Amino acid sequence: MQKIIILDFGSQTTQLIGRRVRELDTFCEIMPYNKFPKDDPDVIGVILSGSPYSVHDPEAFKVDLNQFVGKIPVLGICYGAQFISHTLGGKVEKADSREYGRANLQYINKECRLFKDFVDNSQVWMSHGDTITAIPDGFECVASTANVKYAAYASQTQPVWAVQFHPEVFHSLQGTQLLRNFVVDICGSRQDWSADSFVETTVKELKEQLGDDKVILGLSGGVDSSVAAVLLNKAIGKNLTCIFVDHGMLRKNEFRDVMHDYECLGLNVIGVDASEKFFSDLAGVTDPEQKRKIIGRDFVEVFNAEAKKQTGAKWLAQGTIYPDRIESLNITGKVIKSHHNVGGLPEEMHLSLCEPLKWLFKDEVRRVGRSMGMPEHLITRHPFPGPGLAVRILGDITPEKVRILQDADDIYIRGLRDYKVKLSGEEARRVLAAGVPADMQNGEIEVSLYDQIWQAGAILLSTVRSVGVMGDERTYEHPVALRAVTSTDAMTADWAHLPYDFMARVSNEIINKVRGVNRVCYDISSKPPATIEWE
Repeated sequence: MQKIIILDFGSQTTQLIGRRVRELDTFCEIMPYNKFPKDDPDVIGVILSGSPYSVHDPEAFKVDLNQFVGKIPVLGICYGAQFISHTLGGKVEKADSREYGRANLQYINKECRLFKDFVDNSQVWMSHGDTITAIPDGFECVASTANVKYAAYASQTQPVWAVQFHPEVFHSLQGTQLLRNFVVDICGSRQDWSADSFVETTVKELKEQLGDDKVILGLSGGVDSSVAAVLLNKAIGKNLTCIFVDHGMLRKNEFRDVMHDYECLGLNVIGVDASEKFFSDLAGVTDPEQKRKIIGRDFVEVFNAEAKKQTGAKWLAQGTIYPDRIESLNITGKVIKSHHNVGGLPEEMHLSLCEPLKWLFKDEVRRVGRSMGMPEHLITRHPFPGPGLAVRILGDITPEKVRILQDADDIYIRGLRDYKVKLSGEEARRVLAAGVPADMQNGEIEVSLYDQIWQAGAILLSTVRSVGVMGDERTYEHPVALRAVTSTDAMTADWAHLPYDFMARVSNEIINKVRGVNRVCYDISSKPPATIEWE
């Protein structure tokens, strides 16, 4: 299968490059900068990512360009562009001022294949402290901004192009066009990587891999595990057993509703209500990390106990996706962040691991779900923390506190789903790129607030009580904080600018209908410095 290799030099937007390439129906792999697969005949092009380093830093990451320059098309982005210039005889120097933010290409060589169909003054996004002041012999400048002479350059003799801006971000308005020019026109991608082709190929591979073996899958109600379950069900049917554990801290009626959804999908699901055990073990615990560890430990115990009843099972399936595996390794191959479903299985389970979604990004998982006819409300579900509402309740956990938060959260989420907004420009492009189904009319799309944002939820400040007045009585009850963020990958996130009339309506409904709440606040913190979850 044709593939583009993206060499990761540590940029925060490397995954975004991968997502953009996949959106062009082209398979790609993100690999550490020093792991180029030089003997892989399926590689049709290579992209060098940005980096937090300067090419002059002693610890800067370096790669032997001879492995691919002159052999397959090469595109350098930001640090990648500077590294190519620096290595081949150009000059990279510290910029007088850090070049960050929007810029416009005042000069574009429209004869250059990389800039086919570009418009004059096309907007791009810069983010670098160094700048290229001279390019190597045999190269030519193909684009400039007011402050960056060599915004892009290209070899006159070899298939090498480089840009100092970031085409992968939404603020580069023709960034997708540039990547299309490189991936499709220059590298010759057949564009045969699609949700439909993935389903067809993966079902065939799963049948060959699993045969008549029995498989166990832990369901969470989230997008990844649900899509993995439906995919496996298509391949092995009754030989798949799914286990859905209710730890008592799911959203309101979620256990019942998700079980119903799974039954409608024809899945063989065992529902386990273990809420009493979780509440008992969490009693009096206030430390967030300890809460997470207790829930994780109890979940494994409950899941394993149920899994052992499934005699003859040989495989454990997980909804591991590509970003999980990328983020679990840094560019030197060392583990820097462990994900719950990356890194193997408990030894006592004696099962082999099956990960049918391990090559997919989140938006691709949703496309695969749609390709298999899954209901939209399952596919578009926001991310939800594994410990559930336990990490959205500050302080200790009790059934009553969970009840209060479930009621408030339910009002909030239903409100987000019901409130419609019209979007245009960059915001519409971002939502459509995330896979939200919407029709563009007169340059606008209409979606719900829920579909516009990445993640939302309510937080119960149970360690705080605030004074209020209801009727003629003084109250002394808990505040609830509402959180909603926009993001593309959860690595960074901005608070969502929700309409005032929506917030007023939701706040009023929560205070009027949820016993134990007399104040509603809205969290306007971005990530960084804050995190998406409060604990």
